Amino acid sequence: MSALNRVPSLMARAGTASALTLAAVGGSVVVPGVAAEAAAASHATKALKIAASKKGSPYRWGATGPHRFDCSGLTLYSFKKAGKKLPRTAAQQYNKTRHVSAKNRKAGDLVFFYSGRSVYHVGIYAGKGRLWHAPKTGDVVRLQKIWTSSVWYGRVK
Repeated sequence: MSALNRVPSLMARAGTASALTLAAVGGSVVVPGVAAEAAAASHATKALKIAASKKGSPYRWGATGPHRFDCSGLTLYSFKKAGKKLPRTAAQQYNKTRHVSAKNRKAGDLVFFYSGRSVYHVGIYAGKGRLWHAPKTGDVVRLQKIWTSSVWYGRVK
């Protein structure tokens, strides 16, 4: 039985009841957009942990895991395991994310490297100016400091 059913006076004033009042009688508060944002953060956190778990996996152009990756293959794999679908290439992934500013970036957001108007690399933001990524042929999945200001950020929806 909900708090509104147990406390008739709240039923009449449900629209004006404060969060504190509802909490005191065991009710719940729904804030539009917060649940969706929390779910996105949960997927992003999982994807970040999955990418980190692939530390040391060799780079291979066109590879999407589970043992070898290229840059967008790592992000695709990590988010897929976290329950979110992304397109295959870095540029396609950029077009499917909600773009966020550098000051609003959060751990788990995608970091897109660009030249002119073209996206050429992607990784997963780890916080403190670092990202998990599969850099290039001959390298491995690793945590690295973001080395340029020519980056855009995207949040997986």
